[in-house]
Amino acid sequence: MALHVINGASDSPVHLTIRKIGFADLKDALAHGLDDFAAMPSHVIFLSLLYPIVGFILARLAFGHDVLPLLYPLATGFALIGPLAAVGLYELSRRREQGLDTHWTHVFDVRKSPSFGAIVALGILLMLIFLAWLATAQAIYQSLFGVLAPTSITAFVREVLTTQAGWMLILFGNGIGFLYAVLVLVISVVSFPLLLDRDVGAAVALWTSIRAVAVNPVTMAAWGLIVAVLLAIGSLPLFFGLAIVMPILGHSTWHLYRKVVEQNVQYPGHQPDEQPTLDGALARFAGLAVGWVTRRPR
Repeated sequence: MALHVINGASDSPVHLTIRKIGFADLKDALAHGLDDFAAMPSHVIFLSLLYPIVGFILARLAFGHDVLPLLYPLATGFALIGPLAAVGLYELSRRREQGLDTHWTHVFDVRKSPSFGAIVALGILLMLIFLAWLATAQAIYQSLFGVLAPTSITAFVREVLTTQAGWMLILFGNGIGFLYAVLVLVISVVSFPLLLDRDVGAAVALWTSIRAVAVNPVTMAAWGLIVAVLLAIGSLPLFFGLAIVMPILGHSTWHLYRKVVEQNVQYPGHQPDEQPTLDGALARFAGLAVGWVTRRPR
């Protein structure tokens, strides 16, 4: 069992071919991601995840301020476990690609995957990185401000924005957080979609993801920037924007994987859909939003 998690179905590690991609491929992947989201709205799934998280944070803010130093690390750290949270979206994009049923309940079909053990192993790795980031952020804060929690939200904001210790917190916190984000990007940019697509094992998935970044450093850096900007925009309205941003990024990541990793297996019976453009996908997404507004009960 342990050997299957590491190496997958093969007795020896599989070596996959990595393609060189450009910025046009990123645009095309986003267009496909928007098109998938318009065809398979999955924001309900992420709303069901975000409401308890936001509720917990607001409750902690209401009854105590000890969570304040970790509020920003929690918000930014969400990106560190994003690849794991989006596994179900990769599955929906995979099913749509093959012409299969794409009801949202199929996100749970991931547990039937031959690579489920490897997916869990990589998910645990991302969770450990996330916890390490929170511990690091807490240590940086306490080294500058001590172990006592802020007395109020106003005092916390004033300390962070108007003191030398606060500026150092912003500088070192964001710098170290950037290194954590780069680490997660390198090891997970294609690893989870690859495991859903092929039973290659956790080791091959990790190494393939590292090779994908090594072959396409500038393009992958641009992809990481796109992800960071979209997550920041989605986090502004109390994180609820992530219910839209996360599904689009999840679907887009599947199509990015398709562009980066050479496909050696053709799926029988699959007829490729018409290639969507970014403008067309945006129009379809806008139409979906308008239709939802007009159907709301009054």
